[in-house]
Amino acid sequence: MSHRHLFSRLALVAGIALSAAASAHDYKAGDLQVGHPWARPTVPGQPSGGAYLSIENKGKTADKLVSVSSPAAKSSEIHTMSMDGNVMKMREVGSIDIKPSEKIAMQPGNGYHIMLIGLSQPLKLGDKIPLTLTFEKAGKLEVSIYVEDKTAGKDAKGAKDGMEHMHH
Repeated sequence: MSHRHLFSRLALVAGIALSAAASAHDYKAGDLQVGHPWARPTVPGQPSGGAYLSIENKGKTADKLVSVSSPAAKSSEIHTMSMDGNVMKMREVGSIDIKPSEKIAMQPGNGYHIMLIGLSQPLKLGDKIPLTLTFEKAGKLEVSIYVEDKTAGKDAKGAKDGMEHMHH
């Protein structure tokens, strides 16, 4: 094998390894695919935070997310949020049914999310927090929640500057 051919093979292997690392935010348990668990940073003294992710059932049978837990919080709960007129209503749900071919997208603003209650320390940008998802059929799945600053169309600096201007 020539050096050039060997180098191109190594480059291909490195490229595959890099693309696998880039999708390390995805996890699998049985037929369930869990995508990009993340949470927003919290401020010191904030007792709880929300975590978000997606769950897709790629199988032919339904499953159910029955519990969540994290050592970063005293308790973790599955919540749903909805708007009733101008009133935001949040309540705990015991579980989430995931039908075959269904994708549940937990995101800020509406729908399901995970509440981390009684945080042991603030969630800081760049942190990775362990979370265990327990499914009725697929069993336990360990994931990492990445603490990211996902603001609505603004970077962290822009949002912060806007707040500072409002207070002058």
